[in-house]
Amino acid sequence: MDYSEIMVRYGELSTKGKNRKDFIRQLGQNVKAALQEFADLEIHAQHDRLHVALNGTPSGPVIDRLKGVFGIENFSPVLKVEKTKDAMFEAAKTLIEAQYEPGMTFKINTKRQDHQFELDTNQINDQLGGHILRSIPGITVKMKQPDITLRVEVRLNGIFLSSETIHGAGGLPVGTGGRAVMMLSGGIDSPVAAYMGMKRGVKLDMVHFFSPPYTSEQALAKAKELTTKIAGFAGHVQFIAVPFTKVQEDIKEKVPEGYLMTIQRRMMLRLTAAIAQQRGAKGIFTGESLGQVASQTLESMLAINDVTTMPVLRPLVSMDKTEIIKISEKIDTYDLSILPFEDCCTIFTPPAPKTRPDLEKVRNFEKLIDVDALMAEALAGVTVVNIKPGDHYMNQQEEVFAELL
Repeated sequence: MDYSEIMVRYGELSTKGKNRKDFIRQLGQNVKAALQEFADLEIHAQHDRLHVALNGTPSGPVIDRLKGVFGIENFSPVLKVEKTKDAMFEAAKTLIEAQYEPGMTFKINTKRQDHQFELDTNQINDQLGGHILRSIPGITVKMKQPDITLRVEVRLNGIFLSSETIHGAGGLPVGTGGRAVMMLSGGIDSPVAAYMGMKRGVKLDMVHFFSPPYTSEQALAKAKELTTKIAGFAGHVQFIAVPFTKVQEDIKEKVPEGYLMTIQRRMMLRLTAAIAQQRGAKGIFTGESLGQVASQTLESMLAINDVTTMPVLRPLVSMDKTEIIKISEKIDTYDLSILPFEDCCTIFTPPAPKTRPDLEKVRNFEKLIDVDALMAEALAGVTVVNIKPGDHYMNQQEEVFAELL
């Protein structure tokens, strides 16, 4: 169907007081960023609704993209017609016929902004309802919880009709909760943690560590591809690649085997905190869940967090793997995450890492490496890519492999 516009309704934004305008403005910017590939759209963020004028653009791809924008409670594709009774009746019949299945019920909700229109609200409800009953055999009226609710708005510039309500992502617009960085690996957990942080309005930059030749170009491409999925919730995301080979080699050479992992994670967190500070970010998100692996015990977290005073936020801390996988499937990152391209967290892994590292020993062992020099070299090699929804980084052979899995 050739819809005229999509009408977006706010969710949690409606509870905001003096900051409401800022939240709506940010949502408007995020919607524009998410829909930037559709050149003919016009987007207007108003006090009570956000309107996306399609101007001939097919509604399907636009609807799919809007489903992932945080701050949207629900939205409806809308048909605009001339302000005549006949045009309104015909459009209403077309909309309901497209959804109707035998036994369904309906009702009509009308709002009339233009009080010069020939029918008032009650007359529209009565006459339009009668027209639907005559035109669609078997359909019946039900005022409470009908199968189809036809919404009619008589505005100054036309009549707008909708009969479908599509659930949005909810949450808060990305950017209203401040800015942070996300430590993005190639696994299942960190993309889910990024999703959870963004849902509360946090603008996240992705920090990814790579260690060639121990990690491959495919592993780096996989991390970028995961970021394109995450970018769908924010419009665009900065992907920050940090070279980590020299750091890992030095730690492997000089630190006792049981403490390799802890010292390595401390260096990752130090570098991430430095990048966050450079970019004006106020926190660090990770995909850690308590007790899932050796580095995620309370003792390990204490030893690793010791290197920074910046808040380290763990949205998944109390979730089990089944819950995390369910969300990763929902946000379409699971199939990418399980591709077996190694990341730097999996190389040089000792057979028996310390699960309860002693903090004083950790600090002493870390003195065996030149922390400042290693950090300076890694930070000098950082590269940044702005990633948008729909960007592509994996080649066809890797895509086939993903489909086979």
